[in-house]
Amino acid sequence: MKPEKFLTCLACLCTLSLGAAMPAAAQAYPKGAVKWIVPFPPGGPTDIVGRIVAQQLQETWGQPVLVENKPGAGTMIGTDAVAKSAPDGQTIGMVITAHMINPALNPATIPYDTLKDLAHVTQLVTQHLVLVANASVPFNSVKELIAHAKAHPGKLNYASPGTGTSAHLAGELLKNESGIDMGHVPYKGSGPAKADLVAGRVDVMFDVYHSAKPLVEQGKLKVIALTSERQPANIKDYPLLAETIPGFNVTSLFGLIVRAGTPRPIVDRIQADTARILNKPEVRARLEALGLEIVGSTPEQFESFVRAELAKWAKVIKAANIKVD
Repeated sequence: MKPEKFLTCLACLCTLSLGAAMPAAAQAYPKGAVKWIVPFPPGGPTDIVGRIVAQQLQETWGQPVLVENKPGAGTMIGTDAVAKSAPDGQTIGMVITAHMINPALNPATIPYDTLKDLAHVTQLVTQHLVLVANASVPFNSVKELIAHAKAHPGKLNYASPGTGTSAHLAGELLKNESGIDMGHVPYKGSGPAKADLVAGRVDVMFDVYHSAKPLVEQGKLKVIALTSERQPANIKDYPLLAETIPGFNVTSLFGLIVRAGTPRPIVDRIQADTARILNKPEVRARLEALGLEIVGSTPEQFESFVRAELAKWAKVIKAANIKVD
């Protein structure tokens, strides 16, 4: 056999071997257009992140990835659409931290089982939170905040964007772990809550760092602590709340789910292609500009995280007897 023919045959065999290494279900995926469900209206952070990733997957797969906004019921309407879709990966849903809060917060109305009806594909990114305070409060650290609250029981209050939000539950977790008494003042959104925080009508609140950053830089708010368990690479060196209360860890996330029973090769294909996209320099730059930290976890890692968060928030909700209308 001539050398050039041998090399050609060898290349064909390698190509066939690589194709054989990928299960048939994954090779054939996706079969036509993919629905990409965002459980919020257009224009918000979840929608923006979703459209960035969906557009990249469309280019990767050569099939349309169609974003459908299904807001309502604290993200449960959108998630339910995924739970009731066919187990073939043709419908992908986005989830946020509310995904791990809803089962304990809305046990009578949640229309699906978070663990039995859904497969957790990957955590896309993390959004870090900070405990921020009005610039004039007489404490500058978590230890000083706790001491102040204990010296003035019932006087300290904290704002949140609404009852049952991650910012609300972070405040309850702080109360539980530190033994202090703080009054909860719920608002209809983060904007009104921060406005009253700046005005001094409330003392502290938990907020997304990227959202609070401009007011911190203007000197209208001050950061008491960062709520993640480690120092993120994309945030200035603030003290960790976990340094005072070991194990304290509250972050926000964006992740992907599909219907339970979706063939594992398809789940792995979605995760692997998404992870490659997240590591593209241009995609990473766009997401980091939004204050997000890239994760791209495996299905096992995401499932483990979801289970741990479900248990954590169920405990907090029960201890605080939190109810929603």
